[in-house]
Amino acid sequence: LKVSQEGLNVIRSIKNPIAIVAVIGPYRSGKSFLLNQLLTLTCDEGFGVGHARDTQTKGIWVWGDPMEMEVNGQTTSVLFLDTEGFESVGKSSVYDDRIFALATVLSSVLIYNLAETVKEADIAKLSFAVELAEEFYGRVKGRDEVFTPAKLLWLIQRDFLEGKTVQEMVRGALQPVPNPEKDKDVDQVNLIRQSLNLMAANSTAFGLTQPHLARTRLCELSDSDLDPKYVRQRNQLRQVVASLVQPKIVSGKPVTGEEFADLLEKTLNALNKGHIPTAGSVVDAFNRAVQDKCLALYHEAMRRLLPSLPAEEAALVGAHRNASGRAMEVFERERFGGKSAEDAIRPLRDELREALIKLKRENEFESAKACEGAHRGCEEELDALANMRLPSVAKFDARLDACNHTVEQACRGPSKTAYSDRLKKTWTRERSQFLKEYNQRLFNWLVIGSLVLVVIGRFVVKWVVVEVLAWALFVFLETYTRIFWSFDSLYLNPAWRSFVNVWEAVVYNPFIDLDLWSVPLLWVGLILVIMCRCYRCRKRPHTPLLPTHHDTLHTRRSE
Repeated sequence: LKVSQEGLNVIRSIKNPIAIVAVIGPYRSGKSFLLNQLLTLTCDEGFGVGHARDTQTKGIWVWGDPMEMEVNGQTTSVLFLDTEGFESVGKSSVYDDRIFALATVLSSVLIYNLAETVKEADIAKLSFAVELAEEFYGRVKGRDEVFTPAKLLWLIQRDFLEGKTVQEMVRGALQPVPNPEKDKDVDQVNLIRQSLNLMAANSTAFGLTQPHLARTRLCELSDSDLDPKYVRQRNQLRQVVASLVQPKIVSGKPVTGEEFADLLEKTLNALNKGHIPTAGSVVDAFNRAVQDKCLALYHEAMRRLLPSLPAEEAALVGAHRNASGRAMEVFERERFGGKSAEDAIRPLRDELREALIKLKRENEFESAKACEGAHRGCEEELDALANMRLPSVAKFDARLDACNHTVEQACRGPSKTAYSDRLKKTWTRERSQFLKEYNQRLFNWLVIGSLVLVVIGRFVVKWVVVEVLAWALFVFLETYTRIFWSFDSLYLNPAWRSFVNVWEAVVYNPFIDLDLWSVPLLWVGLILVIMCRCYRCRKRPHTPLLPTHHDTLHTRRSE
């Protein structure tokens, strides 16, 4: 089956709530003529009526001009559907099932048009309606009805209606028949009978005499030519149909043209997918839309509960439990079908489980990414600390604590433990290496400092005492320590420990970090020395390099 877009566009343009009256039944049973009679149209104006052996109506046709009716104080647009007859020439039973299934799902009033009597095969044809009733219209305790069932109208057209009423005829046909031989087909039809009896409150029966003996000339006859009894019953039938009409309810509310067109396409796709259409496949198609809505609600709730990743595993699982619980509540409230909650909700639960697995995988990736970035930053910091110009244990430990705090803030989620252990091992190794080289680097700085004092004492301040003391320190460090002391014994000496304490206090303290400011301070000191030298040169009297004339005269006078 394929939908006509032209007809679909006409339906979409309807803004009122929609009700559907569909007529089904065997081919060549007068369905199209009946619909024209209900619409008060002639054969030339309404649905096509044929008198040949082949069926006139192909597929399902809709009368494009809706009949406006007031239903419960609300204007309702009623559409009439004409369906291709069952068991027509060249058509398979699966094709008939699809026609019947689509009409059953879409209609508000389903008229089952039969000739003469209700046969066994007519009851068997209602198997899909029974299955649909059990699946689609099953009420779940505590849940509102989300899809209204079609009201079934048994319409028996026969020449003689004496004896039993039509209602009694239908009721009798629906009584189980004896099955002493345990025939499976008989059992199946009896099950259908039993279910149809349970649906009795949603069905009614009506009898209609033949309009005229000349069946092939019906389209040429006016009401005055038809059997008066038929005309009277036809008018009564119009009233019965009008009393049964109710807007189509989907998801607890009446559908408009736009929504009905979506319902039509969704149902048609579901029926075309399976080789044999089933009510379960139609219900699952409807529940798919509800499931998609619940998944969207789940993802929206997860974005609200977890604005960003990575997150701690417990927080992620807790947010999933909260969001999935809300999604399943909405699904249980809005889902279609009467199957158990466990069976109906299983596909949604599987989708939510897959969503959690995907979210965990994404969280692991983001966690590893964040932790790797924080770890890389700490490694760069450790490299910078290992290459400090002026080594300081206090600065090393302070930067280590700051880096640890940064990692705690930035590294979250499942990768945190692994990266924390990895970083801890790196810190331990780097600190051990730093402490191993620390005293040697201080010793080297002390040697360099003694040579700097020699230069300052001789060329800058020109104090002999400073120069002599600086030389004495240099000689002591380079000779005495190598002759009488080992470096290990030097580093354990109280005097050395005192020097280390003073060094730490001067190099790194709350006021200044000499490792950062050593180069700028060195330039400032050099500039001050140059300025000081220039100032002293200005204060001294100028001594010319060659004797002047004044100096020569002064010398002669002295002689």
